[in-house]
Order: sequence, then C-alpha cells, then structure tokens
Amino acid sequence: MPASLGPESSQAKGGYSSPFVSEGGGSLARMARRRLAIATAVAVLSAAALAASGIARPDERRTTMSEYSGAPPLPASRSDRTTHHYEYVFVDGTAYVYDIDHRQQLVQQIALPQARGIRGVAVSPRGGRLYVSYGADGGAGGTGSLLAYDLLRDRPLWTHPYATGIDSFALSLDGQKIYMPTGELSSGRVWEVLDARSGDVEGEIEGGVGPHNTIVGLSGKFVYLGGRNDSMLYVASSRTNRVVAHVGPLRGGVRPFTINGRETLAYTTATGFLGFQVSSLRTGSVLYTVPIAGYTWDPARFHPSAPSHGISLAPNERELWVIDAPNSTVHVFDVSKVPRSAPRLVANVVLPHPLTGDESPCLYDCARDGWLQHTRDGRFVYVGDSGDVIDTRSRKAVAFLEPLANTRKMIEVDWRGGRPTFTTTRSGIGYVR
Repeated sequence: MPASLGPESSQAKGGYSSPFVSEGGGSLARMARRRLAIATAVAVLSAAALAASGIARPDERRTTMSEYSGAPPLPASRSDRTTHHYEYVFVDGTAYVYDIDHRQQLVQQIALPQARGIRGVAVSPRGGRLYVSYGADGGAGGTGSLLAYDLLRDRPLWTHPYATGIDSFALSLDGQKIYMPTGELSSGRVWEVLDARSGDVEGEIEGGVGPHNTIVGLSGKFVYLGGRNDSMLYVASSRTNRVVAHVGPLRGGVRPFTINGRETLAYTTATGFLGFQVSSLRTGSVLYTVPIAGYTWDPARFHPSAPSHGISLAPNERELWVIDAPNSTVHVFDVSKVPRSAPRLVANVVLPHPLTGDESPCLYDCARDGWLQHTRDGRFVYVGDSGDVIDTRSRKAVAFLEPLANTRKMIEVDWRGGRPTFTTTRSGIGYVR
C-alpha cells in the first residue's frame, strides 16, 4: 500500500428447527461419543431416505437439514493430523457445518438461539472463537449485538449489546480487534473498533456513509470500509484507526466488494448497477467500469437495489465471479491481465435454484439478493440465497445446501488436530502475495 492519497481523516417467517443442540462444558470424550452415536443413526436413516427419494442427480448432491452424518470438526479429532475443510452456513438461530472434501455432507449443527437478524460472521483460528453480529443495522432499524462463541468447547462465551446498529464486520489478523460497522441504515460514518476479548468499544473510524461491508487486507495493515450510501471506498490504518486513502468516486453506493492479495486492486459493486468496477488502491482511481453485457435488470420485477449483490475473486486471482440476481446467473470474468487489460467475460453460469422470493427464517432484509464466496483452494463457489455449490472447473452446480438458500452469511473454517487453523472471510478475496 503506498503513501496516503489524501489528508488523514478522523473521519419472520417459519423457521428451521435444530435437532442438534451443542452442549456446553462437560467431558470432551463424552461429547464426542454422544455426537458420533447421533451422527451414525441419522446418517443411516438419511441414506435410506435419500436412496428412496431419488433426489440426488449424478451432477448434483442435495444436502438437506434432515441429513446429518460424519463426525463433527471438534476436539474429538484431536489426534487427527489431517486438515479438514468445512463450510459454515448461518441462518437465524443455527449454524450448519458442511464437509467440503466429502461431497458437502452436513456434519454438525450449532444452536445459536440468540442470534436473530445475523449480519456478519468471522472466526479467529488463534482463539478458536466464532463471532456473530446480529440484531438491527442502525438508524430507525435499531441497535444490535455481538456474540462470541467458543468453538473448542461448543458454548457461547458472551453477548455484548451496543447503542448502535451492527453489520458485516471484519476481524484483525491476530484476532484481537473487530471492526464493526454501525449499520447500513445509519446516517453516520462510524466503524467501532472493538476489543475481541470482551466486545468492548475501544475506538472508532470514520469511513463511508451507511457503514456496511468491511475487509481487513492480507497484510493486516489496512481496513477497507464500504458505506452503502457513499461513492468512495475508504482505506484506514489498523495501527492508527485513521483513514489514509480514498478510492473513487465510484458509482454511488458501495455494495459488496473484494480486493486482491497484494492490496493493489479493488473490485466493487454498486447500488442500481448490473456489473462492477475495478479500481487501483495505489492511486485511488477507477480503472474499468464493467456492465454485464447482454443482460438487463427491471427494478419493477426484481426489487433489491443491488442487482450484483455478490462478488468473489478466485484465490489465484485469475477469475472474478459476479452475481446477476435478477437473471439468477453468475458471470465469470478473466481478470488475469488486470490492470493492463480490462476484465473479459468467459462464462455465464445459470443457477439451478433461482434467486427469487424471501429467506426463511429471517428477521428483516429478507429478499434473496445473493452472495458469492470461493473456497480457499478455489475448487468451489458457494452461492448465498440460491443454495447452489458450483464446481469452478466444470462451472456446474454439484450440490444444493438448503440453509444456503436462505442466507448470505457463510465462511470456510479449516480444522487440524481438533483446532481451527485457517478461515476465509465472508468476502472472497485474492491470496496472491
């Protein structure tokens, strides 16, 4: 990241029932035996039901909430030195855990009864903690809270209410700080800086109006702040909590965005725009504005305000995947030559499960806008609000996860030796350093 580009600024519907409730405390061995017994019994019943129903096609595995098989990725596998990759999918009140390496099998359900109106999720591998922001997203909508959950002992640690809204936050690389936006409905610009050990507010950053989406770069030095009602992407120093750069002006309303691993490029979507923009984080200028050619959006028929509410950069940074919710399609662009050349459309992936209707269960903001997230190895793309899991080589859906059809909140968490060792964020960022 270069020197500052400008002066520093101080600037409900019917729900799922969860047949598995995580126990708190107690013997880990006893917990493991109990889970294994439940898993084995349910797996046998699910396999028989699946075979009888014939719902699985050769090119698509359908994983429903009634199917629960395999051992949970928790301390029961402490002696296992293999790295296991899991996708965590969050709907109000429950987290569903899927085995990425074994045909997206459902292996665990975590009860989070207090977490209604989930806006953001993150995991600290170092501390073995899951964080969930929930409640309202500011302004007239109201205030929110943060939940800290111990993944190693399967129990909530604390909840912290705030006098502001909450939204899609980011966690520092060392797991010590949380950068919490005060909500897209807020008329302010504040991201609260929280102590991740307690949830207490220890500082603030002023970024874009309507604090919404947040990313911490791979260097850990910079925090990227997207305001829903702002035409600039703000870059803040994680050391000083001060804005050090501005990117734009962009098409109005910064919606889902992503960055590359070297923190030199930003890919942003916008309110009212079917497409995306590419900007230089070194100069702050827009390099390319890319509409989705050959596709249209009729706001009278598709009501969410951001038609491209989902963008994910492949970990190797060769492709950019962008959602087209009005047309239930994901567009794939070759970005291997950016910034020298503009992104080039290479594929249009029609989703088997369209982005229509509302999420359920859902407290508010329930329309199926969509969301995209690559796995760390780049094998799969998860499509929030559709439920489809796309193989990035064949560019075909290979699984359907029922809870994923009702949420935009999902992350990958990898486990080894009974502990989390790595996590993506909700945003599909690049990993080329």
